[in-house]
Amino acid sequence: MMISTRGRYALRMMVDLAQNGDGNSIAMKTVAARQGISLKYMEKILPLLVEAGLVKGTHGKGGGYRLTRLPEAYSVGEILRQAEGGLSPVSCMEIGKKPCERSALCPTLPLWRELDRRINEYLDSVTLADLVRHAADSASA
Repeated sequence: MMISTRGRYALRMMVDLAQNGDGNSIAMKTVAARQGISLKYMEKILPLLVEAGLVKGTHGKGGGYRLTRLPEAYSVGEILRQAEGGLSPVSCMEIGKKPCERSALCPTLPLWRELDRRINEYLDSVTLADLVRHAADSASA
């Protein structure tokens, strides 16, 4: 499994909003500049996050994007699954995909299931607040 640029950027955008938002909307050009992400690329990611209810956007003067919940209420797994469309380690386990015709005989399927479980369990155990705390600790060290 490899997390794509879209997933990494979505996570960086969410961390930035958590670090700098204080409940207020932030213009995406501001986040883009801070994160070194092209605004055009961010505009492709944002609809996924808005549709999932992870962020809320407002237009006009003072507009921008903000988190819809406290950082503690977001798991990294939730954010990455939304951006990536899933986190399965192998294609035969992707949600919505037709089950492999060999699954009943596959000697490696238990391995992939356990890996999938561990990946999701770990990513769901880390919150956006944890990432913000880690960044603050690293900056002060």
